[in-house]
Amino acid sequence: MNYIDFKGKKLSTLGYGCMRLPTLEGDVIDEVRTAELFDRAIKAGVNYFDTAYMYHSYKSEVVVGKILKNYPRDSYYLASKFPGNMPQGRDNPPAVIFEEQLQKCGVDHFDFYLIHNVSDDNLDIYCDEERGIVKYLLEQKAAGRIGHLGFSTHATNEAMGKFLELYGDKMEFCQIQLNYVDWELQEAKVKYDMLTERGIPVWVMEPVRGGRLAKLSDEHEAMLKARRPEDSIASWAFRWLLALPGVKVVLSGMTEMDQLEDNLKTFSSDVKLTAEEIALVDEIGRAMLGTVPCTACRYCCEVCPVGLDIPELISIYNEMLFSPGWGAWERYHAVAEDKKPSACVGCGACAGICPQRIDVPKTMSDFAAYIEKLKKK
Repeated sequence: MNYIDFKGKKLSTLGYGCMRLPTLEGDVIDEVRTAELFDRAIKAGVNYFDTAYMYHSYKSEVVVGKILKNYPRDSYYLASKFPGNMPQGRDNPPAVIFEEQLQKCGVDHFDFYLIHNVSDDNLDIYCDEERGIVKYLLEQKAAGRIGHLGFSTHATNEAMGKFLELYGDKMEFCQIQLNYVDWELQEAKVKYDMLTERGIPVWVMEPVRGGRLAKLSDEHEAMLKARRPEDSIASWAFRWLLALPGVKVVLSGMTEMDQLEDNLKTFSSDVKLTAEEIALVDEIGRAMLGTVPCTACRYCCEVCPVGLDIPELISIYNEMLFSPGWGAWERYHAVAEDKKPSACVGCGACAGICPQRIDVPKTMSDFAAYIEKLKKK
C-alpha cells in the first residue's frame, strides 16, 4: 500500500468510503460482507475510513464503528462529518450531534472530521456565528476530540471561495468530487486550484463517478487496453488522480471483493501514467461529455436583459445530461427562481455574439423542458 505523510500521520492513499457499503434488502447494511471487506483492506494496509452522519439512513457510523472495534484504535484513522446540510444539523446545537456521533461510532475522538457538504444552500448556516458550528468544532479539536478538521463540498466555486475566505486558514484538508470528467464538467479544476494555491491538501470523492469511469464505451476501453492490456479501466481513473500533486487521499466505496482487490493492486503499485497517457485520458473525458460546448467567455452575460448567468446554467445542464444526480440538482436549486433557464425571454441577443455559435435561447428552452421532464419522473 502506498502512503503519504500528513502532519506526522502515515495515511494510505486509498481510503475506504463508507457511503456505499454492501447491503441487504431495504438499504440494510450487510455487516458480514462489510466486515470481510474491511478485514481484507486493513490487512492490505488501508487505514483511512470515511463515514458520515446520514450515510445508509444514519446507520453507517454505527456499523463502521462496530467493525473497527475489532482492531487496535491506533491502527486506523476514522473520519466523520457534521451534517449542517441536514435538518438535524440545523435544528440542534452542534454538541448534540457531535456527541451522538462519537457514541454511534464507539470512540472518544475522530482522527479526521469534516464540515459536511458546504454548499450554496447551507453556507449561511455554517457561517452563522450564533449557531457557532465552526467555533464548536475548533474547540473540540483543541480538546483533542478531533485530530484534523476539514470540509467537503459540492458548492459553486463562488460559494466555496466565500467559505475559504472566512475559514480557509482553519481547514487542514478538503474533500471534493474530482475525476477526469468532472475536471471540466463540474469545474473541479477550479476548486483544485483554489485549494492548492492555499496549500490545502485535497481528498477525493467520486473518483470513478459512481462507477461510470470503471466501464467505458467499447471504443474508449479499446484505446486504454491498447496501452495497458493488463490494467483495469478503473485503474486509469485512479492513476490520473494520483498524478495531481495536490491529491493526497482517494476515497473509494468498495462493495465487492473484486473491486477492493483491483484497487489494492492499483494503490500498491508504483506505476504512473505518462504525460501522453494523461492526455489520452483527458481526451476520453472530453469525448464522454458530448454536451453544449460553452467555454464560459461570458459575452452572453453582458447582453442578457434578465441577467442570467448563462455559462453557469449551461454548466449545470451539461452535468445533468451526463448524470442527473443530486449534485447537479443541488447546483440547480442554488439558482434564484428568476435566474433559472425558464426566465429566458428568447431575445437572441446572446446567440448573436456567442463565439461558439450556441443557440442560447434554444438551449435555455431545452434545459427548462428537461427540468420539467425530470420533475415528473
